[in-house]
Amino acid sequence: MIDWDSIDTVLLDMDGTLLDLHFDNYFWTQHLPQIYAKKHQISEQESSELLHDKFSSGQGTLAWYCLDHWSQQLDMDIPALKRELQHMISVRPHAIEFLTRLHHSHRDVVMVTNAHRKTLEIKMDNVNITHWFDRVVVSHDLQSPKEEQAFWHKLQDLHPFDPTRTLLIDDTEQVLESAQAHGIAHLLTLLQPDSQRQKRIDTRFPGIHHFDEIMPAEAPQ
Repeated sequence: MIDWDSIDTVLLDMDGTLLDLHFDNYFWTQHLPQIYAKKHQISEQESSELLHDKFSSGQGTLAWYCLDHWSQQLDMDIPALKRELQHMISVRPHAIEFLTRLHHSHRDVVMVTNAHRKTLEIKMDNVNITHWFDRVVVSHDLQSPKEEQAFWHKLQDLHPFDPTRTLLIDDTEQVLESAQAHGIAHLLTLLQPDSQRQKRIDTRFPGIHHFDEIMPAEAPQ
């Protein structure tokens, strides 16, 4: 599926790609609605519906990914509530071996995430994988989400790469479409970003279940 000889730069998403998306889905669709219901003395179903309506608007914008924005909107300390569940944060199968092999190859390895920096800190406090990367790029620092062309232009200025020799692996298809429009030639998605949800079968980009399907060869000792 991957011709590794034609790839110099590997861009990797975090949530749903390197980390199991179950933590995030559980937090936003179950844990937070329960807390919000108690706070406002409404039923969990009312809470879920109300929050779903709030979350469904603005998806793919920088504010939508911002914990400070949601803390303000909901009058709740979202980072603190996330830390209550931090034991659920987990790395996807074969991700560490995949990162290890990339790290020991000649390739440039960059994490590109829409996650808020506070989310990144919470995740890395539990499963620190940042040392496998040449650079970690948070979209909030570039003031553009990956869904926008501005992100890729700013990334190229910050960390130059040849799009024709670059692989992006991301579980969000709008991000992959944006990267494709920028000229990134090698694009892969994840078929099961959340280990507790059904495998996706209608992806518009080539997909993998786990990283062992595309493992690069080990570097010579």
